[in-house]
Amino acid sequence: MSDAPRPFEAPDLIEVMEEAVRYNRFLVGRLLAWCPSAGRVLDFGAGNGRFARALRARGHDVHAVEPDPALRARLDADGIPTFGGVPPRDAAPFDAVYSINVLEHIPDDHGLLRDLGDRLAPGGRLLLYTPAFEVLFSANDVRVGHVRRYRRSTLSAAVRGAGLCVESVEYVDSLGFLAALLYRVAGDRDGGLSLRAVKVYDRIVFPLSRALDRVLGRVVGKNLLLTATRPPADAAPTAR
Repeated sequence: MSDAPRPFEAPDLIEVMEEAVRYNRFLVGRLLAWCPSAGRVLDFGAGNGRFARALRARGHDVHAVEPDPALRARLDADGIPTFGGVPPRDAAPFDAVYSINVLEHIPDDHGLLRDLGDRLAPGGRLLLYTPAFEVLFSANDVRVGHVRRYRRSTLSAAVRGAGLCVESVEYVDSLGFLAALLYRVAGDRDGGLSLRAVKVYDRIVFPLSRALDRVLGRVVGKNLLLTATRPPADAAPTAR
């Protein structure tokens, strides 16, 4: 069994990011567009459940992996079945698995991707959202327990190595690359985030950044968004 997600090292930052309304709305929108029909869905590393609740409200049978006991209790209270780690192999397979800002915490990310791929039904779908570019690794990455950041090539290779077929991979938040680089040079040395700065960025910069992503999404961005599928039972995985 590969690594399970560890309890989040900076739970206060989860609440700070609740104020990033446009950013969270974007991610919920992408999840709903990626997984439009109701089905059995796994949120790997669900945190406080903001994304699991959104999909559950649209009729999805959402289950969640969350190792932190307090956060898992919140999910249970919302009626979302939870696991403390990767679901057992004899559990019913999932039609879709997503993981947002979690894979970068896992030392054995290749092993985890194999485990998640094994939990998908044939033809099932995977969505990953991760931090991008090692050059942006900062005190904030250290504080929240990141092991790495990814590029399109490294994330795609890891997913293909797990036997999955990559459908799409794009950088997200092109202006965020510059903001994160500035944070690395001049940001808070303890890795904290200013609530005011998060609100200003979310309200003013992020919408402009998303517009620029239409042009720059294959080149640069603070994050990566990848979608993949498990091949049907009668098909071999193909490279893209």
